[in-house]
Amino acid sequence: MPAHSGNRTQAAPAVSDQHPGVARWFAAHGYPVHPLMPGMKTPPANCPSCRPPAQSHEPQTCPCVTQGLWCHGFHAATTDQGVVEKWWRQEPGFGVAVSCGPAGLLVIDIDAHSPVLPDRQRLLPGIRIDDRVDLSGLASGFDTLALLAACRSQPNPADDTETLRVRTPSGGLHVWYRVPCGGPRYRSSSGSSPRVALAWQVDIRATGGYVVAPGTRTASGTYQALPGARTPAILPLWLSAELIRTGHTGTPVTVPAPAPLPARPTRSDDAAAHRILKPLLDEIRACATTPSGTAFTEKLNRAAFTAGGLAGAGYITQAECAGLLTEAADAARPRRGRRNRLVIDSALRAGSNRPIHPKGRS
Repeated sequence: MPAHSGNRTQAAPAVSDQHPGVARWFAAHGYPVHPLMPGMKTPPANCPSCRPPAQSHEPQTCPCVTQGLWCHGFHAATTDQGVVEKWWRQEPGFGVAVSCGPAGLLVIDIDAHSPVLPDRQRLLPGIRIDDRVDLSGLASGFDTLALLAACRSQPNPADDTETLRVRTPSGGLHVWYRVPCGGPRYRSSSGSSPRVALAWQVDIRATGGYVVAPGTRTASGTYQALPGARTPAILPLWLSAELIRTGHTGTPVTVPAPAPLPARPTRSDDAAAHRILKPLLDEIRACATTPSGTAFTEKLNRAAFTAGGLAGAGYITQAECAGLLTEAADAARPRRGRRNRLVIDSALRAGSNRPIHPKGRS
């Protein structure tokens, strides 16, 4: 994971900056970069000894990578400013790409193509769409991602102004998120895949993939950052749950239904639930002494997810959880009440699908 702390308030370079400046900025802020062919969105060719059929080594063990060459695309991505300077001094027209896995990024790549619409049961893998639902006008990844968000009663990531969003030359959209420390290791996927996909025409760029940096120019146009946040926000918990459900962590996971409520929770279990939540709530309140740089949203996410798990197991009510979390969040960040409640609601919903039993926890 890159060391981004302390740099989150600094915006990425403007679109008008030259490619070398964009590459230096991302590398300096902990995002491993590698070059793209001038005017294209593909990496430059490997050296002759690394090209098939001569290639007889894995990219991870390639001596060219350790020597600061760009062979093997995102496998060669680096934050070494000396290597970055050398690459773009050799070819200033190189585009810029960020290797998602080492950067701790998960990018939702929304396509705006208009191919033939597949069967409705392939639009949102694993979610049955009733035949009575009118799909008239549905034509792109923007539509299926909006449909997924609506199914989960969540905000549409395409409209998330609190994270970096980049318009692609083809009319698509890249929505950049950070994977929280200790979070799952997500893998890349294609929205047209019959096996692992989040939604039709919605690709995932994560481990084993790269994303074109904003400001990069290709023959089709420029990747342009949209108004709003200029750095990636933490991945929303509801999207994390969807990615786990759809198999983006390696092995498909069946999210269990909430456990039946215990008929008579004991007083000690009720006390244990409050004991588990107390240090998490204290961490949130402690953020009041520092206006930024305290990972406030991550702490609120974690506390609400845990509270949701306890509520899902029946040891505390959802209403009581929401009250405790709202009080702590508003005490620390009183000016962002609406955002606090969105975070709390999302995390409580996700946590309720993973019941937590106080026994054996402290």
